[in-house]
Amino acid sequence: MTSVFRKLAAVKIKNGTFNKVGVQKVSTWSPLATAFNSRPARKLNFSISQDDVGLFGLPELRTYDGFYSMKENAVLETDKLIAESCDPNRSRKMVEVFDELSDTLCKVADLAEFIRIAHPKAAYSQAAEDACVSISGIVEKLNTHRELYSALRNVAENKDKFETTPVDEHVAQLFLFDFEQCGIHLPESDRCRVVELNDYILQLGQRFMAGAVSPRAIPKEVLPKNIRHLFTIDGDQVLVTGLYADSPNAAAREAAYRIFLYPDGHQEYLLEEMLKARHELAKLCGFPTYSHRALKASIVEMPSVVNEFLDILTEQLWDRAAADFHTMMRMKCEEDPLSQQNLAPWDTPYFTQKVKRDWLQVGSSEFSPYLSLGACMEGLNTLTNSLYNISLVNDEVRPGEVWSPDVYKLAVVHKDEGLLGHIYCDFYERPGKPNQDCHFTIRGGKELPDGSYQNPVVVLMLNLPTPRWSSPSLLTPSMVDNLFHEMGHAMHSMLARTKYQHVTGTRCSTDFAEVPSVLMEYFAADPRVVQTFARHFQTQEKMPEDMLIRLCASKHLFAASEMQLQVFYSALDQCYHSHHPLQGSTTDVLAQLQNKYYGIPCVANTAWQLRFSHLVGYGAKYYSYLLSRALASWIWQEYFEANPLSSSAGEKYRRECLAHGGGKPAKELVSQFLQRDVTPVNLAHSLITEIDNKREHINNVKRTSSCQA
Repeated sequence: MTSVFRKLAAVKIKNGTFNKVGVQKVSTWSPLATAFNSRPARKLNFSISQDDVGLFGLPELRTYDGFYSMKENAVLETDKLIAESCDPNRSRKMVEVFDELSDTLCKVADLAEFIRIAHPKAAYSQAAEDACVSISGIVEKLNTHRELYSALRNVAENKDKFETTPVDEHVAQLFLFDFEQCGIHLPESDRCRVVELNDYILQLGQRFMAGAVSPRAIPKEVLPKNIRHLFTIDGDQVLVTGLYADSPNAAAREAAYRIFLYPDGHQEYLLEEMLKARHELAKLCGFPTYSHRALKASIVEMPSVVNEFLDILTEQLWDRAAADFHTMMRMKCEEDPLSQQNLAPWDTPYFTQKVKRDWLQVGSSEFSPYLSLGACMEGLNTLTNSLYNISLVNDEVRPGEVWSPDVYKLAVVHKDEGLLGHIYCDFYERPGKPNQDCHFTIRGGKELPDGSYQNPVVVLMLNLPTPRWSSPSLLTPSMVDNLFHEMGHAMHSMLARTKYQHVTGTRCSTDFAEVPSVLMEYFAADPRVVQTFARHFQTQEKMPEDMLIRLCASKHLFAASEMQLQVFYSALDQCYHSHHPLQGSTTDVLAQLQNKYYGIPCVANTAWQLRFSHLVGYGAKYYSYLLSRALASWIWQEYFEANPLSSSAGEKYRRECLAHGGGKPAKELVSQFLQRDVTPVNLAHSLITEIDNKREHINNVKRTSSCQA
């Protein structure tokens, strides 16, 4: 499909306005926009069941019993590949055998894990869960297979008998590290302890996650009568289910904060046990701390680099964040002149939203008619076409291919290279569907022995409002950001034409995996990009320029204070996973670090870390959010800020960044692409530059609005 827009030849932003040059007018919706502004069309299927192609076009999955045969085939193939790996007369590179072994297991495990959580039918979900358990059992056995480990280690340390490339050697080292994460290189007693600790940490994490979201019940007499009605009342109790951060009632916000975050002894026990177990695990595996273990093979490589990055940011953010807090405090005094309270943690989210409403007149309902799902998909197609010569084509969904009738299928097609892969779009909310925005790899890309390429297959899962009879799905600005973010992951998967599936697409270091998705948020916040697709779903009129400017400016509010909060979260995560025992309880450590890294002090008798579920999934890696944003910002400033639809910049980014997936050390990849060393100073500089530019842009918009008023 050819793009319905021509590239922007030149764009200039000045004083909160922008001039556009060379944009072709569009009078009708494209086929892609039309498809996504309607529920997915389905041909009536009067055939008997065997005409169904099976989930994802896999004939085995015409019924849920197919998971059993897939698992059995994986077991047989795994045995053959183990034998080949251990055969001194093998006929190909060791890393090729290992990658095929990994691919064999991942094709079942990744597919089953997705179907387990996404399929609405219990029989499919249960069969998929059984397959997940079986594959996990196979993996556990492989992790104790010393002959297999020795064969790989010998090749990694002494070279293969076949000539290898730097990519081969890098991927072999990754396989070796994965092996050693399970302690296979340790004495048997230590290895068994590693297995025990991994299982214990998993159980602790699951229990901590459950406790982090559980509501807090208190006697209703504890709350003042004038705010009780703002909470859920259950008999004689009040249920506090969150922070009520958007409530205009200051007393309600404070009460929710103090009650929901009140210390919980059991949660504190779970967290401290998890941190102690992680530290013991790291020491057993030869690392000084868990953070050292978690950062191996990352961009930063060492905790000291992370801490230097965070300290530089803290110093440069302090005055900038203080200015944000001063503005919020002034607003608080204007709203309640009799209040004697200082700015508190429960105030900042509220006043950020208030600024959007009052200063920028931004409300989701005002913008949503211009942000239909079809319009946004057309915008993504325009962007990928301009940057990469890639079109997103709405492909026919065959009977039995998807798990829900409201799933779309996109073919990703390059102008010259042809089909690159498929993206299944499970975008609409439905009963029982997980409430999360996610990217799932179903099949990774890799080179095949015959020289062809195994194209990737991924799923994007969102929870957008379902179309109504009178309108398509209309997105809020935050939904548009999420859509672009997840599509960034999908394009990483599509464009990473790696030799090995073990390093395909997003299978790279955590602090690089988020860079392509975060970078897409910059495109979604640029008026030159948004104006190519933001059109009213009924009249097809483009979003008025003043609305467009306000929408994009709203994403820049209080950037310094928000980033300072993320620095604090990252520093806390690093400290928790450094040397043990900690200097006091986790709450004591939090209070000390909050004074150092954040401009609003800790509130007594609260312990928000006990609600911070990211400590489970991102242990010692929460900094990745900031580092990914720093790199994305740096790439944006260097290559796309001048022209976000530059085909030359897009092609360079594709060839030098996305194409490698995790097949090249992330630090080396990024340094070569940016032609500068990835140091804490340079990373912090990109973020501070962005914050200052955002502040200037907000001031320009406010001045322009004042003049017009």
